[in-house]
Amino acid sequence: MGIGLDAMTALSPTSDTRAGEVLRLRREISRMQRRRSEHTLLPLDPAFATLLPEEGLQTGTSYTVSPSPALVLALLSGASAKGHWCAVIGMPTLGVEAAAAYGIDLTRLILVPSPGERWLAVTSALAEVVPLIVVQPESRARDADVARLSARLRDRGSTLLVAEEPGAGRWAQSEGTIRLHDPDWHGLGEGWGLLSDCTVTVTARTRHSPRASSVRVRLPGGHGAVETAGTELAALPPLRVEPEASDASAPSELLFWAEAG
Repeated sequence: MGIGLDAMTALSPTSDTRAGEVLRLRREISRMQRRRSEHTLLPLDPAFATLLPEEGLQTGTSYTVSPSPALVLALLSGASAKGHWCAVIGMPTLGVEAAAAYGIDLTRLILVPSPGERWLAVTSALAEVVPLIVVQPESRARDADVARLSARLRDRGSTLLVAEEPGAGRWAQSEGTIRLHDPDWHGLGEGWGLLSDCTVTVTARTRHSPRASSVRVRLPGGHGAVETAGTELAALPPLRVEPEASDASAPSELLFWAEAG
């Protein structure tokens, strides 16, 4: 039932076939049509449980996240483990084997690697039926289009993760940011060895939390999934503030991270 592995390549519209593929996607969505989600939060992996004040992703809203396939898969894994459908749009380097290693149910995963200029239309269509969606925009969306998509997310109870570089600014009407930084790869010696796992810091900040909170995790861990690397950074070092690029008519969004050293 629905769209799974068999449709992954079919949902990558190219050139003149894009319009037909979007229509076919809409027909599949009509077949999968669901009622509005009754959940107020989507679960996160236990390693991220203390990252957000609500201990989960709020439904009906959006978050801006780092465009890291590892972070994206880690954020999807908790909801997928509970049986929720997930979708990833515009991330052709995201691997199916890596998704399986993070514990994501591939039979409930929709991949649209290359939507082209129709990335916003595909996102809007999937928001009708998929509870958790990740999109890496291929162009800047107009404020009016973002507002319409946000209204659809609220109406359907879907959650959107927008994978954007920090310099692109925060997605309009975003609930918060989830950023990956300070990667530390392990496994290499002096001229020998293989990369085994990577320890990173993941930092989140939302509209309702007074300051950023961070966790240190292995992403990926030794077995491919996310693993806790240490205790939560309850008291962060002094923060440096860096303004992100934004519209001159709108307040500047701020990206926070801990001073190195």
